[in-house]
Amino acid sequence: MNAKSMIRASLLTTVLLAAAAPAFADAAAKDAAPRPARACFSLSDWSGWSAPDRNTLLMRVRNRDVYRVDLSHGTSQLTSPGVHIVSVVRGTDTVCRPIDLDLRVSDGHFAMPIMAKSITRLSAEEIAALPKRDRP
Repeated sequence: MNAKSMIRASLLTTVLLAAAAPAFADAAAKDAAPRPARACFSLSDWSGWSAPDRNTLLMRVRNRDVYRVDLSHGTSQLTSPGVHIVSVVRGTDTVCRPIDLDLRVSDGHFAMPIMAKSITRLSAEEIAALPKRDRP
């Protein structure tokens, strides 16, 4: 490589780095931004539930919070009278992500597994907007 080629390569590298600098700064700022705290709860604080439809479970926690659990594959058994939810705890009973829930819906004879897809803590406004028949 001759001197002229080296100067061109150096200038091209400088231009490319200068053009990419804002993108790197944005990425660094996003990484440094505070992340919202996860809304976790303990299964021992779970005090009731309801199912407005076959794919949604509403869980009352600590008598004031309500969590909506969206199910991957729900079941019409959830909306049937006389059924109950069985929770299997392995290790800690803290729930922060869908994988932390191991639930089954049971009519007393047969327990069908249900899988959580997402868990969302409802705001006070969202809880107030729930129809009375759907509140846990």
